[in-house]
Amino acid sequence: MEPEHRAVLRKFRVHLSDQLLVSDSIVPFLFQEGVLTEAQVEQVEGQLTNRQKNLKLLDILPNRGPRAFGAFLEALQDFSWIRDQLLLELQNTASAGTPGQNTPGTGST
Repeated sequence: MEPEHRAVLRKFRVHLSDQLLVSDSIVPFLFQEGVLTEAQVEQVEGQLTNRQKNLKLLDILPNRGPRAFGAFLEALQDFSWIRDQLLLELQNTASAGTPGQNTPGTGST
C-alpha cells in the first residue's frame, strides 16, 4: 500500500471505525479479491463489536500489498459517501504536495 493511502486510512481511522459495517460486504469482498487471507477474515470476524471489527481490518489492511487500497475502495460501494471522502482527501493531499516539490525543469537553468 502506498504511503499516502496509509496516511488517509490513519487520518480517517476513527471515522471509518464508527461508520462501516465490514462484515456485511467489505470483508467478504476483500477475501474474494485475495486481499485478506482466511485467517485474517477470522481475526476480523472474531472481534465482539462492529467498531472492533473495523479497527482490526484497518490494522491489517495497510500491510496487504499494493492492491489493498484500491480493493478497499471498491468494497465501499455500499458506503459511497465514505469512499468519496477518502478520494477527496487523496486529491487534496496530492494537490497540496505538488507545488512544493522539486521537479525537473524548475529552478535555475
